[in-house]
Amino acid sequence: MASGALSLLRPVPYVITDWLTVRIAALISKNLRNLRREFKDEVTQEFLELLLNSMGLFFYICKDYRRNAKDFYGRYVFEFGSSGSGNMITTATIKNYDMDVSEKEPDDWDVRIRFESADALNEFLFSRDQDIVNSMLKNEVSVNGNLNYVNKFGFLARDLTRRLGIMQP
Repeated sequence: MASGALSLLRPVPYVITDWLTVRIAALISKNLRNLRREFKDEVTQEFLELLLNSMGLFFYICKDYRRNAKDFYGRYVFEFGSSGSGNMITTATIKNYDMDVSEKEPDDWDVRIRFESADALNEFLFSRDQDIVNSMLKNEVSVNGNLNYVNKFGFLARDLTRRLGIMQP
C-alpha cells in the first residue's frame, strides 16, 4: 500500500515543472515583445542578449527544447553595425544545454554573424522562411565560419520564439 501511495507522487515534479515553465515563458514572452517594439528602429543587442539568456533558461526548464542542444558545442559571436571597429559584440557559447552569454569577444569562435541593422536581425529571427543565404545576398548579414552553426542557432531561436508566441511583430 505504501508503494502504491508513492507511485501517485511520481508525476508531481512534471506537473510543477510544466506549471513553472508556462509561468516563466509568459514572463519572458512579455519582456521580449516589449523589447522588440522598443528597439524596432535601433540596434537590438539588448534584445538578442535577452533572447540568448532566455534560450539558456529554456534549456534547463523545458525537456523538449533541451534535446535540441544535446551533445552540441558552439561559440557564436554576434556583431551589430557595418564593418569596422567599435561595433557592439555579443558572444554566446552553447555547451550541451548550458549557455553562457557575454559582451566579450573571444579569441576563438565557430561562427561570427554580423547584422547590418535591427531590421536584418528581426528578419533573420522572425521571417517565416528564415533564409540566411538570401540575407547574405542582400548584404544585410555577413557570416564567417560554419553555416551549419547559423542554421542551428536560427532553429533554436525560432523554436523559442514560437513557444513564447512572439513570432509575429
